[in-house]
Amino acid sequence: MTVHIGAKPGDIAETVLLPGDPYRAKWAAENFLDNPVLVNEVRGMLGFTGTWNGHKVTIHGSGMGMPSLSIYANELIRDYGAKTLIRIGSCGAMQKHVGVRDVVIAMTSSTLGSPSRGIFRDMNFAPCADYKLLQAAVEATKGMDVPVHVGGIYSSDTFYDERDDLVDQLTRHGTLAVEMEAAELYTLANRHSVRALAVLTVSDHLQTGEALPSDQRERSFGDMVEIALKAAFTD
Repeated sequence: MTVHIGAKPGDIAETVLLPGDPYRAKWAAENFLDNPVLVNEVRGMLGFTGTWNGHKVTIHGSGMGMPSLSIYANELIRDYGAKTLIRIGSCGAMQKHVGVRDVVIAMTSSTLGSPSRGIFRDMNFAPCADYKLLQAAVEATKGMDVPVHVGGIYSSDTFYDERDDLVDQLTRHGTLAVEMEAAELYTLANRHSVRALAVLTVSDHLQTGEALPSDQRERSFGDMVEIALKAAFTD
């Protein structure tokens, strides 16, 4: 048990999927895991452990933004022995060829700042995904009826961002999408020598203003959960 996670020793799997929304964790656990058990509900941040194809898996909410993600990822790695952490969440598309409902697999994640920024001082550390996980995720998409994009994303700690100039420059430099957690997750994984990846569903588009209707989100979000699970257990 930690300050933020009430799970007992052995309750958390070595493979953890991290949606930001705790209720998305509940939905994913109920729809993809066999015999999911609630292992954490401290501060309403739900975590469930069950099995997928015989493999033990935990699906645990991480909250919104890098500071919140940092708390849960640190404790999951340090206190519960998590070895593979995959963010499953939504993102906003920044390129015209990336559509709503598409899946984005993040190779790298840029950021203006994260909870780890102070460690590097004047160094611009470039956090990246685990290559084998990324490769396995790309392989997992074969045969699926969903467009997939692989490349760099942007992790912002400001949801209502008014830096249009920054968005323009990131778009100009090929950034696929924006979300709020992956850069810190990748940094922590690099620091602690564990595996991390972000598999994201495009829920809205910064250029067109298109957004995924709420009644269509579950089916689309299911694709990224399936990709994440297959990637986690590919030898």
